[in-house]
Amino acid sequence: MTIEDLLNLFQAPLLLSWKNLLMMLVGGVLIYLAIAKEYEPVLLLPIGFAAILTNLPLTGIADGDGFLAVLFDAGIRNELFPLLIFIGIGALTDFGPLLENPRMALLGAAGQIGIFGTLLLALLLGFEMNEAASIGIIGAIDGPTAIYVSSQLAPHLLGPIAVAAYSYMSLVPIIQPPVMRLLTTDAERKVRMVYSQREISRRVRILFPIVVTIVVSLISPQASPLIATLMFGNLMRESGVVEKLTKASQNEIANVTTIFLGLAIGSTMIGDDFIRADSLFILALGLLAFVIDTAGGVFFGKILYWISGKKFNPLIGAAGISAFPMSARIVQRVGQEFDYENYLLMHAMGANTAGQLGSVIAGGVVLTLLSGAV
Repeated sequence: MTIEDLLNLFQAPLLLSWKNLLMMLVGGVLIYLAIAKEYEPVLLLPIGFAAILTNLPLTGIADGDGFLAVLFDAGIRNELFPLLIFIGIGALTDFGPLLENPRMALLGAAGQIGIFGTLLLALLLGFEMNEAASIGIIGAIDGPTAIYVSSQLAPHLLGPIAVAAYSYMSLVPIIQPPVMRLLTTDAERKVRMVYSQREISRRVRILFPIVVTIVVSLISPQASPLIATLMFGNLMRESGVVEKLTKASQNEIANVTTIFLGLAIGSTMIGDDFIRADSLFILALGLLAFVIDTAGGVFFGKILYWISGKKFNPLIGAAGISAFPMSARIVQRVGQEFDYENYLLMHAMGANTAGQLGSVIAGGVVLTLLSGAV
């Protein structure tokens, strides 16, 4: 050990600022939530650990050619990790409930209203247009889309945006139910819906991802990478001829990418960069966007309730976000609180898969509209 190494040994603790210590504490909280509460552990655990690691002085792990810096440049700056994640999501998603009941697509659109409402509020608070759009995307509760959009429009805000998006994804069971109960009546929550399963042919299931990719890419070219990877994963699933690739996308590829993605996100949580007023505003606005999205879906569900002659349960509207399938399960759970024999899951799954598509399309629309402003 050289004299310089000895000096660094005693110098490192002295270089820890209160901001570094605070972010290390935040990292510890994320690890606690992942382990003790099991809130989105596959992401919060690596994010929390990397947040601690990146705030340790003199390691160089998040600078230059450091391990975390390389992960960030290779997977986040070039949008590789979010797109690989989308292939896995597509391979896991069954769009059958949506194809069986296409009107659920309306709830998937209504579940994105918070994105644009929060965008306007962020502009009023002084954020630039590209920053406001990136913050609004948090409301989709779709981590990969939030990362993809913010890395192009506002890369300097990627850290707090990504942390907010994935944190709120993990808090879906806590945030959504109070909003759902507040905005619905007892009679609305007890509406029972008959699930008449229609046979969706294999041909339709195979054509669906191809047609969606073409249509969305023509309407919103900037959304093409997002929708194409999502639909490619789904095409592999529905084709039935590449089972090994489908399973690899669902498991090995998705799991490894998730580890790298979490570590790369955590590497952005540097004390001096993260602890700013902007970051607090982003966290607050992201939560607001989530609440507005949930409320927008429920309100649209109430419209369908009246149009259908009180035969549509408005709780299903809350599933029109991208947190699949967690949000659909929450709808089922809340519905059974008021009528234990009420079965809303499959209806909610249709709205939830529509929300997955809606968040990707909304992200693409934002990128298309602002591509000339970046």
